Amino acid sequence: MSWARIMAPLSGGESDKAVVAAAAMLAQPFGAELAGVYTPADVADVMPWMGEGFLGGVQTVALESLKEAAAVGGKSAQGVLDACDYAKKRFVWLQTPVWAGLSAESRLSDVVVFTNDAARGRGPLAEAFQQTVADEQRPVVIAREGLRVGGTVAVAWDGGKEASRAARLAMPLLEKAARVLILVAPKATSRTFDPLQLQAYYGARGVVTELKVLTETCAAPSLLQAATESSVDILVAGAFGHPRLQEFIFGGATRTFLNSDTPSLFLSH
Repeated sequence: MSWARIMAPLSGGESDKAVVAAAAMLAQPFGAELAGVYTPADVADVMPWMGEGFLGGVQTVALESLKEAAAVGGKSAQGVLDACDYAKKRFVWLQTPVWAGLSAESRLSDVVVFTNDAARGRGPLAEAFQQTVADEQRPVVIAREGLRVGGTVAVAWDGGKEASRAARLAMPLLEKAARVLILVAPKATSRTFDPLQLQAYYGARGVVTELKVLTETCAAPSLLQAATESSVDILVAGAFGHPRLQEFIFGGATRTFLNSDTPSLFLSH
């Protein structure tokens, strides 16, 4: 397996440099295209709030300000991508309707890269992160310090649907990894599963894995601790295994992973 297109949503802000650098790092081992996708605030989302007569007075000034900000942000985002020394890259400037364009671009990308701020609900790309993971169900990488391809990758496994999608979609990373761990915490779930089945799945595809069984009853903290102890570079996990409202109110493993500082994450819903 391989990846052919890595997508980096860009906002025109300071975080663009980090997300482009991370996307280039992911793209390089596969010779994949790096697609820098500028995702500005959509004027169409603001217009319904203007009310009748929005073409005059303060409303017109507000719309023009949004357009000017989008133009400045777009030039900045393109400048960041142009400055990246990765050769196989393409810049995409989304137009109204922006969210439809974002969906279309993500559907034709193998993985979408975000930084911590967007994943934690902060900054201009926070909604783009939610849409990409939960609505479009695209695999995402949360790029953090120490991200690299070819190091140690851990797969958090509980036999569930979300974990299964993540475990399959991460195959290109696992094939490049020097070491692959399967982390399971059977006491932290009511689900019955056999981790040897995942080992066999990977083994049939030429990926040698190590199995580590955790005894704790709280999954996410123990998985993060095990990842730290094993110097994991990327943790592969299912995202939002419970309804999103429940996750929002009560937290959950996904929120614990997102609020951690290490390692980088590969998530799929």
